[in-house]
This record gives sequence, structure tokens and C-alpha cells, in this order.
Amino acid sequence: MHVFARRRRGLLVPTGLAAVLLAALAGPASADADAQAGPAAARPRPAGPLQQAVNAIHGTGTVGVLAEVRSPGTRHPARAGTAELGTGRPVPWGGRFRIGSATKTFTATVVLQLVGEGQLSLDDTVEHWLPGVVQGNGHDGRLITVRQLLQHTSAIPDVLGDIPALNSAVGYRAERLRTYTPHELVALAMRHPATIDPGIWSYSNTNYILAGMIIKKVTGHSWADEVNARIIGPLGLTKTSTPGTSPFVPGAHAHGYRAFGTGTTLDVTEFNPSAVDASGSIISSAHDLSRFYTALFDGSLLDPAQLDEMTATVSAPELKAEYGLGLAKFSLPCGGSYFTHVGGVSGYRTQVGVTPDATRTAVVLVTGDGDKHTRPAMSQLMGQELCRGKVQ
Repeated sequence: MHVFARRRRGLLVPTGLAAVLLAALAGPASADADAQAGPAAARPRPAGPLQQAVNAIHGTGTVGVLAEVRSPGTRHPARAGTAELGTGRPVPWGGRFRIGSATKTFTATVVLQLVGEGQLSLDDTVEHWLPGVVQGNGHDGRLITVRQLLQHTSAIPDVLGDIPALNSAVGYRAERLRTYTPHELVALAMRHPATIDPGIWSYSNTNYILAGMIIKKVTGHSWADEVNARIIGPLGLTKTSTPGTSPFVPGAHAHGYRAFGTGTTLDVTEFNPSAVDASGSIISSAHDLSRFYTALFDGSLLDPAQLDEMTATVSAPELKAEYGLGLAKFSLPCGGSYFTHVGGVSGYRTQVGVTPDATRTAVVLVTGDGDKHTRPAMSQLMGQELCRGKVQ
């Protein structure tokens, strides 16, 4: 039985997920960084392993880094860098970030809740719910299921390469405030010919834009309304929001930065997230993400049958790992595995990891491009901190 009541009926730039590498190295527990915000901050002390890992991520050329690790009864945050270039202000504790493709876990959770309620099936075709939307250039919605959308085995092309604001400085300046509808985004993807057959794993944000459209068709409400009613509200995620077309990050936050390969860093915080919709538009905090992923795996959001569906994985060669429904599965350096999702949009990077028993989560939020070592350093933090709770 769900812990939280459901509401009454009727009422990245590509993510960079394929760059995630296997994490490594476990270490002893770090001191609670919240204490550093008080008078004790004036007393120098050696940085613990979590702070060292955060410093290493910052050292890859990022602007700001915020991490949080949680286990029963404990919460350890750490940060490095600045919230905004030229100010010297630190990344705010509890600050909000664009979480990019970690949004997909929220979207998949709603779809699986609807499956558990008998409102749709993972084996329903896209054509059944969205007639005529996926067709042309070799695409056929009659051959693609809801499961394949969530699993990235639909063979539908990724639309994000067609969004100017995500792909160049000129495009960002010209179109950062442009509003897209989900139908427009899917139509852009349909202009590209099908190059592989359904069943082959290939990461595509278009899959989750379609999943959001199916949520609306099933419930009569937008995917964002359903996420708010089913997840954000019941869990009390006060710093998590579905911004719709608003280009602003509310409340205390770090700024996002990109150089688009030009060598000149541009503040790209202001961005209309309708371009990524149900695939990547949510704004959240490290604390809220920890709570969400814990609730997902402790049975608060999904019945066991639906969580089993979510965590049943297929090979994802681009990741050198496995992928379920809105979650990737990676090995831990200390043995076993963890579930994760990464995200990257408009100058922000995210990675969230949770152990299958929901006893430990790690979240790392980053601003700025960094370099080729940034993603591996983020994954190393995941392995280090998620292994810490295991008996060695």
C-alpha cells in the first residue's frame, strides 16, 4: 500500500548520460558540513572524504559544486566554488538547480503509478494513446510501446539537437525564451529518418516528451500537474518545481554557465525549459532529490510490482551499464550496484545515486562545463559515498 494518498481522479543540450563511468574508492564518513556554517567554520580542520571529492569535481573546471549524502539519521553536505562568477558568494546550502534528465525518473514514476492503477499498460502502443503523432520517415507508433519509451528502446531520434538555445551561444541568445509545445518537439524529431529498429537501446529525450503527452492523454492533466500532485506535494519537496515556461530559477540558487566550445563562459541560467519538457525541466535541491529517490526505493511511491518493472534493466552499451525505466544501473566498486540518473541542461549538471535498499543516497549538483574529467569525478563521488554504508 502506498504511504502517500493519490489525488482524486478528475481533478540536455543532451544530458551527457553516456559519459557516466564506473565509480571507485570508498572512504570513512565525513563530518556534517552544516556545522561549518556556524562559528566552528573559523577553526581549520582537514577536509573529509566527501569534501575532498567535491573539491576534486570543482578542480575539473566547474564553477560551483554542491553534494549531499544521506543515510538513516545522518545528512552530510559539502560544497565548493561560487554561486555566481565575480561575486565570491558560495553555492547556497539548500540551493536550487536545474536537474535536467533526472526529471525522467519523476516522469517514469508517474507512468508506473498509472500502470499500477490500471489506467494504462506498459505494453500499450504509442499509437494507441497518441494516434498519428509518431509516423513518417520510417517511424511507426504502432510498433513502439510505452515500455520502450521509458527504456530508451523506441529508436525515436533525440530532439535536443534541434534546439538552438541548447547548442550554441548565438542560439542561446536568440532563443533562450522561446516556448515549445510537446507536439512541436516531437514533430522536430520526426523530421529525422529512423536509422535503427525499435528494441535497440539509444538514449533519446523525445521518448520522455512522448511519455509526458501520454500522461496527459490518460489523466486529462499535464505531466507536471501529475508530478506535483503525486510526488512533489505528498513528499513535501518544497524546493522542487515544474517551471513550465518560466525561464527563472526561483529562490536561492547557483547560476548555470556554458561556453559552447567558444572559450568564453556565458551565464545561461535564464532558459525557457519547455524545450526539454517532461524529459528534463524540473528544478530541485540536493535535499529534495535525496528524499525523492529514497521514497522511490522504500515503497512510498510505487507498489512492488511497478518498482520491479522500473528496475528491470536491459543492456545500455552507450553507458557501459544497464538501463531500466527512468533509471540507470551501475556497479559499485565495493560490490553490488546502485541506481542513478544524471542530467545536464543550461549550464547545470546533476547525478543522483541510491542503493537498492534505500538506505543511502548521494546527490551531486554542478554548474559550468568542467572538462572531460568532470563526469568521472562525479561518478567517483557516487561510488565512494554509496559504498561507505556497506560492511567492508
